[in-house]
Amino acid sequence: MAAHGTFNWNELMTNDVAKAKAFYAATLGWTFTDMPMPAHGVYTLAHSGPAMACGMMDMTGVTPPGVPPHWFSYIEVDDVDHRVSLVEENGGKVLRAPFNIPNVGRIAIIADAAGAAFGLMTSTPRS
Repeated sequence: MAAHGTFNWNELMTNDVAKAKAFYAATLGWTFTDMPMPAHGVYTLAHSGPAMACGMMDMTGVTPPGVPPHWFSYIEVDDVDHRVSLVEENGGKVLRAPFNIPNVGRIAIIADAAGAAFGLMTSTPRS
């Protein structure tokens, strides 16, 4: 698990997962595993050799219309709920309140004081 305050996960939000897979397979040698996501269809895990590199998902219906494909980063924190309680008083904005993803962790989506969006994440401990 990543240390508090460090980047923990990156996700490609795209409107063409197949095209992204082809690009990253040819350019970086990544391989992929698709997982069903009840609310959003399929979540793709990208692998660099045996290591997980990132996630990919179709952004249709997840992001507002007109948002271009982009990379989205998550920062590991000790307590998502506590850290989210500090966001607005420090000039940021909560874009999505904390929520749980089974076997992954607790996540919130926020924007910093300058408007840059990112995720906060408290990972589920690995056994």
